[in-house]
Amino acid sequence: MCTTGDNGVIIILSDDDDDDEEHDISCSDASVVIVEVEDIKKNDVALSQTALDEDLVVTFSRRAEVLPHARYDCAIHPFTATDCEVGSPVASNQLLCDQCFCYICDKLASVCVMWVQSGVCHCNSHKRSDFWNNQRSSGLLGGLKPFNLTLSEIDAHLRHAEMMLYSFRQELSARFATFLKGMTFQEYDLNLPNQPGLIFDYTHVYEFASSFLDHADKQSGRAAAILRLGAAEQFIRHFQSSGGYILQSSIANANQAKVVLLQRVVASVQRQMVMDDFTSDFIQKLQEFYKNILLPAELKSMKNSLCIRPWDDVLLVSVLKGQNVSGVRKDKGKKDVLFEQIPVVQLRTELLQRQHRYRELCRYLRVVQTDDTKLVQPLHDLMPYFMCMEGDFMSACHSLVPSLNAPASRFTPLIFLFYLRIFETAMAPQRAVSQITELCHPDVTWEPIKGAVPLRRAELVKFALRVQRCCSAVYADSQCWTRLLTLVNLPCGSVTALPAPNPQFLHEAKDVVNSILLKPPGSNIQIPRFFQEVYPDQALLLLVTGALGLRILSAALTPALPVLNAFQENVWALWWLWDSLSSNVERLNSFLQEITQEVENSTDGHSSFPFLRSIIPTLSSSAENWDQQPSSS
Repeated sequence: MCTTGDNGVIIILSDDDDDDEEHDISCSDASVVIVEVEDIKKNDVALSQTALDEDLVVTFSRRAEVLPHARYDCAIHPFTATDCEVGSPVASNQLLCDQCFCYICDKLASVCVMWVQSGVCHCNSHKRSDFWNNQRSSGLLGGLKPFNLTLSEIDAHLRHAEMMLYSFRQELSARFATFLKGMTFQEYDLNLPNQPGLIFDYTHVYEFASSFLDHADKQSGRAAAILRLGAAEQFIRHFQSSGGYILQSSIANANQAKVVLLQRVVASVQRQMVMDDFTSDFIQKLQEFYKNILLPAELKSMKNSLCIRPWDDVLLVSVLKGQNVSGVRKDKGKKDVLFEQIPVVQLRTELLQRQHRYRELCRYLRVVQTDDTKLVQPLHDLMPYFMCMEGDFMSACHSLVPSLNAPASRFTPLIFLFYLRIFETAMAPQRAVSQITELCHPDVTWEPIKGAVPLRRAELVKFALRVQRCCSAVYADSQCWTRLLTLVNLPCGSVTALPAPNPQFLHEAKDVVNSILLKPPGSNIQIPRFFQEVYPDQALLLLVTGALGLRILSAALTPALPVLNAFQENVWALWWLWDSLSSNVERLNSFLQEITQEVENSTDGHSSFPFLRSIIPTLSSSAENWDQQPSSS
C-alpha cells in the first residue's frame, strides 16, 4: 500500500504480513519504508482497485542524474573499443555528453585538445588497453614517469618535486651551455695577456646543483629522494671541455665536480633507504632508476652504491631474530651472503641504537661482511657496550678480553675508566655512537640501565686485571691504578677502613697473589675461593696491591702520589706493598726517590697529600734497613 502526505513524504507499506493483522505495525519495523521525495506535484492520483491490490505501486519517477564518467563508460553514446587506434575516431567514439571525461588527460573531454587529433585521438582511449594505460600513465605522471611510480603513489609532495625538477633541468641546461662557451681571460678578470685560449669554469654550474640539493634536503622523505636522483641524472651527463685553461679548484673541473655531487647524492639516498620508512617497492624503484643512469668510466665503482637490502629482507630479518648465525642463506641453489657496504653498516648501527635494539645489533655485527675492515673495527669494538645496554655485563666482560683480537687491547685509559664505571654503577650514557670514544666525553648524561645489576667486586677486579694484561696503555696509566685502588680500598657497603688481617694471612697472601698474577699471558684470572673466605675485601685489596707492586718494579709510575694516597685509610696495605717491593732494593730506593721528588715539586706545597708527607720518612727508614740487611749478613 502507498500513501502520499501533504509534506512530500511517500510511505510504502508491505502487505506480506496480512495474516498477522492482529499485530500492530510500527514505523520502526522493516516492513515500513519512508522515502523523502523532492519536487513532487501535489496532484491527487486516483488509483484503480487493481493497483491498490499490488504490493508496490510507483506513482512518480524521474531521470537519474548523470555523474562524471570516462568516455568509454558513457550510457548515452555507445563506445567501440580498439587496442591502439590513434589515427581517427572509431565509430562514434568522438561523441560525448556533458559529463564525459578524457581517460588520458583526466579532465572533461570537451576541453581535451587531442580528443579527435590525428595521431593521438584520445576519444578512442579506454582502460582495457595496455597501450592507452601507458599513455595515461605517461601523461599523468609527467616528469615522474622514469621512476616507474604508480598514480596511487603520487601525492602533493611528489607533484611539487616534479615541478622543482622541471625548473632545475631548464636552468641547469642553460648554465651548462654557458659553461661550454667558455670565457676569455679578460672576462674572467685574469691578467694573463700572453695566455691563449678560453677558461672553462664549472664552478657556477656546481654551485647551482649544490644549491638544488640543499633545497632537496628540506623536502619530505620520498620527495627528497626523487629530487636527489633526478638531479644526479642531469648533472652526470656533463663533461669538461678540452683545450681550455685548467683552473686549480676541483669544482671548476666538471669531471671532478660530478664526483663530489654524486657522492653527496648517494650518501643522502643511502641514509634515506636505511633510516626512512620507505616501502620495499619504493626502494626497488629508486634502485632501478639509479641503475639506469649512465655513469662515466671514472664513476663505475659507484654503480652498486644503492644496492641496499630493505629491512624486511629475508636474510636480514633472520639474522636480526637470531635464526641465522652465519649470515649465509641458500635460496634455490644460490648462495646469499649478508654483505653490505660500510656506510650501510654504519647507518644500520645508528638506527638500531636509536631504537634500543642492542641484542639484534650485536647479532648483525657478528655476521655482516663489508668492504672496509678498518672502518668496521670500531663498530665491532662497540659490541661490549651494546651488551652492557642490554644489562648483560658478564657477556660484555668476556667479549672485551677474548683470546684473539681483544677490544680491550685497543683501550685508552678513558675507555677503561668508562667500562669500570658502567660495571660498578649499572649506569651508562644512552646515545647513538659510531666509536666508543664518543661516550667518554665528560658532558654526556649517565642514566640507569634498565634491568642491569652492578658486577660483584671480585668480577670488577678480575676485569681490570685482564685488561691490564692485554693493554699496555691502561697498565702504565697512573689514573687507572688510582681508580682501581680507590675501589678496593673501601669495603662493600661501608665507608670505614678495612680492618688489618692477621700477620699469617698477610704472609700467606704473597704466595697466593703471585700465583694469580704470574700466570702465562692469555690465561684466565682465577681467584681461589679459600683466599676470600675469611677476609674477602682485604684479599681483593691485596691482589690489586700485588699487581701494583709488579707495575712499580717494571718501570717508573708517574704520577705516583695519587696512587699511593689511595692507601690512606688502609696503611697496613701500603706497608704490605713496601714489603713486596723489598725483593728489589735498588728499584725500591729509586721509587722512593721518585715519590720524594714528586712531593717536593708539587705546586701547592705542604697542603697536598698530607698522609704521604707524614709517612714517607718512615718508608725511607724501612728502605734503608732493607738495604743494609744483605751487608750485615
